[in-house]
Amino acid sequence: MSSFINHAHVRNILAVVLAGGKGERLAPLTTPRAKPAVPFGGKYRIIDFTLSNCINSGISKIGILTQYKSLSLDRHIQLGWSRLLSPDLGDFIYTIPAQQQVGERWYDGTADAVYQNIFFIEKINLPYLLVLSGDHIYKMDYSEMFEFHIRSGALATIAAIEVDKVSARAFGVMEVDKEGRIIGFEEKPASPKTVPGRPDQCFSSMGIYLFNTDYIVSELKKDAGCASSHDFGKNVIPELIKTGRVFTYNFCDENKKSAKYWRDVGTLDAYWEANMDLVSVDPSLNLYDRQWPIWTHQPQYLPPAKFVFAQEYPGGRLGQALDSIVSGGCIISGGRIQNCVLSANVRINSWASVKESILMENVEIGRHCKIRRAIIDKNVYIPSETVIGYDEEEDRKRFHVSPSGIVVVPKAVISSLA
Repeated sequence: MSSFINHAHVRNILAVVLAGGKGERLAPLTTPRAKPAVPFGGKYRIIDFTLSNCINSGISKIGILTQYKSLSLDRHIQLGWSRLLSPDLGDFIYTIPAQQQVGERWYDGTADAVYQNIFFIEKINLPYLLVLSGDHIYKMDYSEMFEFHIRSGALATIAAIEVDKVSARAFGVMEVDKEGRIIGFEEKPASPKTVPGRPDQCFSSMGIYLFNTDYIVSELKKDAGCASSHDFGKNVIPELIKTGRVFTYNFCDENKKSAKYWRDVGTLDAYWEANMDLVSVDPSLNLYDRQWPIWTHQPQYLPPAKFVFAQEYPGGRLGQALDSIVSGGCIISGGRIQNCVLSANVRINSWASVKESILMENVEIGRHCKIRRAIIDKNVYIPSETVIGYDEEEDRKRFHVSPSGIVVVPKAVISSLA
């Protein structure tokens, strides 16, 4: 925490987390749940990273705007996050469903989602509004961004990460002057503007916005009356930079690695790769930093993970996990996993082999199964001798297969495997 900004100052911030997206590119994982509620890294949900950043930064007044299939997300927040904050001290974390409070439409865009909750924002009546996305993986101290916002005299500050000029074409790119003030903003430009003095790098928006509340409320009301997509990146930010002091804040990573870590795990391949990175010897994302913990909900009744059978003679069975993350309640019963991420209560039965796979809560793998490069959703039982990930043509007949060949077994497929 910076010496300039203390917790008393940060308590002047209301955080609003946008968590209503469908996450269509992550289907079928997002068929039963919103993208921010998708499990990640064994024991977490994607939204846990944004919320942990808030708590670790001292921000304790949080509204989560939901819309699409929010039941799983609501339950996760209620069970795991409400207990971290003290209502007696004025702290809160609310899930706020789309309610058609303004007109008779659902959320049209990111800016419209915030606009339709202006009554909530005005009722809380805090001088600063922090707008966050609930579906990115990163570690960031928002209090440092707040310090920059105050010192620069900005009305709005946008967090940015430096990306190479070619990759920048897929993002919202900011053109800045030497002071850091934004003088141009383009979504997915063909020829991105570069960072001053660095012709190979561009400032890409992270979808993290810090505003003076009165200022952004006024601007959102203006946008609501215009014909637009009502989106921060496409509409609101380009309008703000025409007249207001809007600055960019260069992302300062709390991950404590040489390269900055920020991931949008918005596709099945990106999601699988990010999870597989976690089981490497030196993963890019540091989950073991006690100074910046990632908070979540985990049932207290879960027993420790267990590995049984050590019959190494020919034809014997060996309960073994190599280069893997194994959560509480798991039993590796005479099977073998390698380079896998296992959520709670997974069971691997005798002589089964599972490699480079993500197994979510309550998955059971039957005897003699062979599974490779797969994502298996919650509560799925894989019958004995099932083979997945070794014949892409056969896999496509039964499952969803990503462009790089990752096989996804959703909840609804359980009956067809029997």
